[in-house]
This record gives sequence, C-alpha cells and structure tokens, in this order.
Amino acid sequence: MSKPKNPKNPEPPEHLSRRSRAFWRRISADYVLETHQLELLRHACEAMDVADRARAELEGSSLVVADRYGQLRPHPAVNIARDARLGLARLLRELNLDIGAEESRPPRIGGRDVES
Repeated sequence: MSKPKNPKNPEPPEHLSRRSRAFWRRISADYVLETHQLELLRHACEAMDVADRARAELEGSSLVVADRYGQLRPHPAVNIARDARLGLARLLRELNLDIGAEESRPPRIGGRDVES
C-alpha cells in the first residue's frame, strides 16, 4: 500500500457510526486503498462500532451477572466487547497502515531471534 493522498476519498458506508465514519475519512484521505483494503477498513469500522455498543451496554451495569443457578458469569457484553476489539486490532494489522514501522507482534517465547 502506498502513502500518497487518495484523490478519490471514498465515502464511508452510511450504516457506520459518526466515530467510525470519521475514522474511515481520516484513513481514506491519508492512504490509497485497493478494493480489498476498503473491505477490511469497512469491517474494522464495524468492529469498532460493535465494541463501542458493547461498552455502552456495560455502562452502569455490572461486569458479572448471575445465571439461573445464582453463579456469577461475565456479562455477555464483556465478551462481545473483547471479541470486537480483537477483531479490530487484527483488521488494522492486516491493513498495515504503519508503513515503515517495525513489526508490532510480541517477541518470540524465550526471547530468541529467528536466526539463533
């Protein structure tokens, strides 16, 4: 992916939230994205919206709920928010927007280099 300004600046899908549409516009203004990358960006924006909606659901709620047996379980929105954030991170990594940045993956177990 190249870094020149995008002459077309494709409009974001209308179903996205205001925050996601603003994110879409910032990315599409700074990067020239291929069709498949625009699909990844759409999915990333949708994941951002799901994470935000799950977080809003948790506002004022407990992070745990009792099941029918009285056992405490994570609130379903906790898992939804986590999954959406992980999906968002993976999609953004796949888009590779940080051109020239070093690999952002965690170090290998044991701290050994591949050449060792």
